[in-house]
Amino acid sequence: MADSSGAVAALDAEDQKLVTLARSARARARGAEGAAVRDDMGRTYAAGSVELPSLRLSALQAAVAAAVSSGSDRLEAAVVHADSDVLSDDDAALVADLAPGVVLVVTADGTVRAIGRGTPSSADR
Repeated sequence: MADSSGAVAALDAEDQKLVTLARSARARARGAEGAAVRDDMGRTYAAGSVELPSLRLSALQAAVAAAVSSGSDRLEAAVVHADSDVLSDDDAALVADLAPGVVLVVTADGTVRAIGRGTPSSADR
């Protein structure tokens, strides 16, 4: 699936669906990021980043909050669509909490990069 740089050659249909949902969530919210997650039951959740004076959430935090508030406690996969191909430290910690088997970051140019659980984060750069 991924080469040594983390670039992904091809995605299965379920992961491609998450990429599409994350991209759509970002566009709909006109935000800096979009994210989509799939839980261990196969349910999907998507969200854009939240930038309010009293609340700031990354797109991944918002998508995970939707999943957890709906009863999920484990993720199969997570996709973040953003300008950067690196997870923030907070998002990396969140990924470690719910241990999805697949974590993908998709940049605005369409590059898909596989990220190992919790790495790389912004602290690694």
